[in-house]
Amino acid sequence: MKKYLVQFKPFLIFIGTFFATYILLTLIYKSYLNHFESDDVDEITRIVGYNVDLLLHAFNSDVFIQKSVSNPWLEVWYNNDYVIRIVEGCNAVSVIILFISFVIAFSRKFKTTFLFILSGTLFIYILNIVRIALLAILLFRYPEKVHLFHGVLFPLMIYGVVFALWVFWVNKFSKYAK
Repeated sequence: MKKYLVQFKPFLIFIGTFFATYILLTLIYKSYLNHFESDDVDEITRIVGYNVDLLLHAFNSDVFIQKSVSNPWLEVWYNNDYVIRIVEGCNAVSVIILFISFVIAFSRKFKTTFLFILSGTLFIYILNIVRIALLAILLFRYPEKVHLFHGVLFPLMIYGVVFALWVFWVNKFSKYAK
């Protein structure tokens, strides 16, 4: 048994670090969410909605984003049509937690890890804002394609980018890079 523990030590350290980080960050995030009423929108999701609004207005779009009267989400109105809603799961926090957990599990130097997490998180956040804005435009024009855009292409895009960031991290900066 000891032979296998020694043989698989790097893998076990990775798994342990990944899950410990993931569970810790998820518990912190869930604790944050518990401070909001069940019919309210959390502040991170509000900021995401605000940034989507700014992005769409920068391209002179006729957009209006408001809190739903009776539900815990933001309504996105594009050209006077209700096209999408932004719920807590749309704020990319769970994707960012997954990203951070993986990077920490393969970390080497604190400064490099910290800077990569910071820049990667910012990149994922911006990509998510662009994703939501594009989704609003595309679903206004092609409402029948909701499954294709929301269920296939955009998750593929965001998770594909996260995967590419992970590959870049492991090959360039992690403790296994060379």
